Amino acid sequence: MRTSPFHLPAIALSAGVFLLGSCGQGSPKKTIDITIVTKALDSEWWQRVKAGAEDAAKANPGVRLAVLAPEREVNIDQQVSILEDQITKRVAALAVAPTGSAELIPVLDRAHQAAIPVIIFDTDIVWASKLSYVGSDNRRAGRIAGEYIVKLLGGKGKVAVIRGILGVPTHEDRVAGFREAIHDTPGIECVAVQPANSERALAMSVMENLLTRYPDLRAVFAGNDQMALGAVEAIDARQLTGKIAVIGIDATREAVRAVEAGRLAGDVAMYPEMLGRSAVEAALKAARGEPIEKRIDVGETLVTKENAAQFLK
Repeated sequence: MRTSPFHLPAIALSAGVFLLGSCGQGSPKKTIDITIVTKALDSEWWQRVKAGAEDAAKANPGVRLAVLAPEREVNIDQQVSILEDQITKRVAALAVAPTGSAELIPVLDRAHQAAIPVIIFDTDIVWASKLSYVGSDNRRAGRIAGEYIVKLLGGKGKVAVIRGILGVPTHEDRVAGFREAIHDTPGIECVAVQPANSERALAMSVMENLLTRYPDLRAVFAGNDQMALGAVEAIDARQLTGKIAVIGIDATREAVRAVEAGRLAGDVAMYPEMLGRSAVEAALKAARGEPIEKRIDVGETLVTKENAAQFLK
């Protein structure tokens, strides 16, 4: 029996994955091209977002999904170029995790002018044509981390923040939430806020400098798990594990295992698979002209040694 020319295998590309729904006999249904553009694909977090997006595409026959990203989160110009290319291809819908706000709005405006619906996910931005924001409340996540540090330190001690890229709303919100949480505890002194651009090696270097400058440091809030794990490596190298509490955000598997082992004091889970899945589902609704909620909240949860096991299942 001859294979139908419309029954194609999945095509794997370095930049993303394309998925075609199976077709029955007769004329195939029209393919809906959806592109999800993340900030990067160089970490477990973004790979899990990608997996959730692919699951959503597989569950919707006829959807062809591309998952694209810059090489690193700091490569804002590269993300702009990716979006410009997708606009030229006139995809049915875009879901975008912005690496920057001011830099991306002009290209998002061009997508809107081309009648391509855009869903914003992971990092919210102020943009008039945004159909929906899919993600967690980053300010609330920062507050959760700050409140836990206040509790761990008994309301007294020096703390530092290792944050993501300056100006990116995700990290601005996380730092703002953390500051709110410690504001009314006069015994907690925030001695430094240092950027590490969401990169592990840079965070390790920043942490080494903080340990030298503030030998009495008692806790660190890191704006994502890559930075938290880099901080932990620097602390381990000085044989200070257990003496300085580090709290991260994302709850990647490696970070949760570090919580179980006592290397990380805690983490804030942000549900990457649900994020990717919800972003694609919202983009599909937009492509079909269906109504979409203005905000789709995927939630966040504090991870500690007591509940870490459930996040590794």
